[in-house]
Parts: sequence; C-alpha cells; structure tokens
Amino acid sequence: MSIAEFFKGEELSYEVGFWLFKRAALGKLSFKEMEKKGCYMAILQAETLGVLGFVVRYRVDTYRSVMEEVDGGRRLRALSFEEDVKIGERLRRKTHLFDYQKMKWIQTRRKKDGSIVKTEEEIPSGKTYDDFLTASYNFRYGVYGEIDRGKRFSVPTFPKKGVGTYEVSVASREEAEKRKKSEKIKDGKDYFVKLSLDPEITHSKEGLIEGWLSRDLYPIEGTIRDVVLFGDVTGRLISKVRSH
Repeated sequence: MSIAEFFKGEELSYEVGFWLFKRAALGKLSFKEMEKKGCYMAILQAETLGVLGFVVRYRVDTYRSVMEEVDGGRRLRALSFEEDVKIGERLRRKTHLFDYQKMKWIQTRRKKDGSIVKTEEEIPSGKTYDDFLTASYNFRYGVYGEIDRGKRFSVPTFPKKGVGTYEVSVASREEAEKRKKSEKIKDGKDYFVKLSLDPEITHSKEGLIEGWLSRDLYPIEGTIRDVVLFGDVTGRLISKVRSH
C-alpha cells in the first residue's frame, strides 16, 4: 500500500488545554485526496473555545500542506505549505511554495496591515524540504528509517535562522515505562517521542514537543513546552476516523 493510500481519509481530533483550562481549544488533523491525481492535502487546525475564545478574541491557527507522492508512492513531498493565524478579524499568513523543476523556494508573507512580502531562494541540489505536516506522515510511514526505541532522526526542512532540520528522538523502553508510571492516563501509549521544531511554528521558546504515539504510530498525546502567554499546552486524542 502506498503512503497516501495508507493515510487517506484519516482524521484525528484533539482537545487542547493549559493552566486550569482542560478544554481550551479543539484541534483537528486530516489527510485527504485532492482532485489532481497524485496530490494530497493535510490540514491541522486549532480554534479556541468558550470563555478563552472571548478572552483571546477567538483565535484559529491553520496549517495546510499540499503534497505529492514520489519514489513510487514510498514517500510524500510538499508542494506548498501555508501557515494562517487568525485573531479576531486579523489574519497573518505565510506561504511556502516548493518548485522542484526550477529548484526554487518561494515565500510569501501577508503582514497584519495587509501588505505582502515575497522572497525567493534556491533549493540546493538533491535537497527536499519537508514541512512538519508532511514530515509527520513520512515519519509514521518509516520514510526516514524504521521507528524503534532509542533512535534519533534528523528531518530536512526549509531553513529558518540557520536551522534546516527537525530533530526527533524516540525514548528507550526503560525511559518510556518510567515516564508512563507518572502519568494518569496510560492506555494506548507506546512510544514516547521528543520533537524539536521551529519555535515560530509552536509559538514557544524552544519549539520542544513531547508526546506519545500509539503502537500503530498515531499521536495519542503531546505537550508543547513554554508556549508564549500560555505555558505548557497539551493536546489529547479524542477521536480517530479512517474513511477510504
């Protein structure tokens, strides 16, 4: 089964909480086929709820990746990646286009005042830039190597502030078991992982995410450490749907 067939129709829903707010926001991660043959879209969206939504003027964060299957369906490659942050009526948007025919990385940024900034850079020969959504599916499918306890992975992404990789480490069995003992909810948690992402994406000081994958390698729970204004933010899986 190709990578896109494996994930097609998957929809994961999470409740997100911090401080005293156990259900401050809802998040949804979906993977679907597009009309253009061989192209797929993954969307991660989180929106604030209730009183908190009122306090922070209703915020919606949306990350959207358009991907294609390459290498005979053995991996996904991003064609575009879009980051939207909408607070009240204001929208900030960043778009990254990856043109592998011309080996160009084109960035477009819409600022708060509505003005557009566009830049263009070369993609080095032989390089592929995986945004964090594309990378998450490639990782779960084993594109970067078989997932095993105690392993570390370096995932190439578009460089920001000199950093051009996401770092992922899978805890040893001993470390995972020790960690699980201190947690209230233990069901379904199999692999404990740490990810180091771009702090701009996570809106946090270091871009560190810690969390659990199931035996089938889908995310059960994750905590972003030191998010600006909110502290540690935790998401927990509340439903999983797979419709082909």
